Amino acid sequence: MKHRFGLLARVALAMLLGVLCGFFFPGWAVRAALTFNALFGQFLGFVIPLLIFGLVAPGIADLGRGAGRLLALTAALAYAFTLISGFGTYFAGRALFPALLAGSRLTLPGEQAVPAPCFTVEMPPVMGIMSALVLAFLLGLGMARIRSRALKAAMDEFRTIIEQVISRAIIPLLPFYIFGIFLSMTRSGQVAGVLGLFLKLIAATFCMTLLLLLFQFTVAGLAVRRNPLRMLRTMLAAYVTALGTQSSAATIPVTLARTLKLGVRPELASFVIPLCATIHLSGSMLKITACALAVAMIAGLSIPTGTFAGFILLLAVTMVAAPGVPGGAVMAALGLLESMLGFDETLCGLMIATYIAMDSFGTATNVAGDGAVAVIVDAIDRKLRPAGGLQSPKK
Repeated sequence: MKHRFGLLARVALAMLLGVLCGFFFPGWAVRAALTFNALFGQFLGFVIPLLIFGLVAPGIADLGRGAGRLLALTAALAYAFTLISGFGTYFAGRALFPALLAGSRLTLPGEQAVPAPCFTVEMPPVMGIMSALVLAFLLGLGMARIRSRALKAAMDEFRTIIEQVISRAIIPLLPFYIFGIFLSMTRSGQVAGVLGLFLKLIAATFCMTLLLLLFQFTVAGLAVRRNPLRMLRTMLAAYVTALGTQSSAATIPVTLARTLKLGVRPELASFVIPLCATIHLSGSMLKITACALAVAMIAGLSIPTGTFAGFILLLAVTMVAAPGVPGGAVMAALGLLESMLGFDETLCGLMIATYIAMDSFGTATNVAGDGAVAVIVDAIDRKLRPAGGLQSPKK
């Protein structure tokens, strides 16, 4: 294994140490930890618009280049599954979470018995969240339309820089940030309820991922008139592999091999599976929606259904830019959580911790669902083949 002590283990350790240290840390040590959190929170606020702009714009341009019927069909199906996952999770959460989270309540930062940071440094972002998103859409679509090479090359390099910032700076420092959050919650007497929330939410989300996969493979089974449970069992090896890698991209070889066993043509599977590793994120959507809804409920935030619907619609596009690192999707979602749902630094920190705790399940759901998408695209293309569909190579 390349990383034996992965991000999930580090986050879990940070949570545990934050709880334990909250009982005996002196005031100066708590202030030092909260000073780091204040600085890191300011840095996150500065980076998030750049992250959205630097990842979404080239991501949209990549999808637009060479756009054909198969690309449009695969993208539309992946986006539809991602939206179904988001809205299904929202309505299921609205029905189940009030009873599941009964008694859990988080007091937002205010008059709490927690020392203040020693100092902080203001890092105003260069643009607003929505400005970054709109600019990314305009540039991405424009680069795809005019087939820009120079601007696309520059944006690809900027994306590489942003991905390095995430993988080399933000992700390594996240455990320290989460340590400070749980240290603060322990000092203010909130940690017991939050840990209970984690366990309940992880169990509920895992059950919802299974239901999502059953739905996706039922649709695929109807498309090819095959047993959906047998197809899902065929994809089990890819699901288990993704649990370990926590990356859809790293699991592509296994996903491709299992998809071929579903009867998908090799030339189509080799196109759809790598593409879906980037754009099919129904499992990640499920996790973020469930976590956001639960955190909003325990924080006492009243978010209208229309606002949450807009959040899901934009999130489904924004996550396409999520880099192939653990926690990448929630990093891409932070801007929308702040600008649309009104999350502050504490709530975003809880979102990150909760999301990463379930990261493997969401990635595995994405990967297994890629097989269902490939089966459906193959079935549709076979029917449309006389009108110019994908032709099998001649033997």
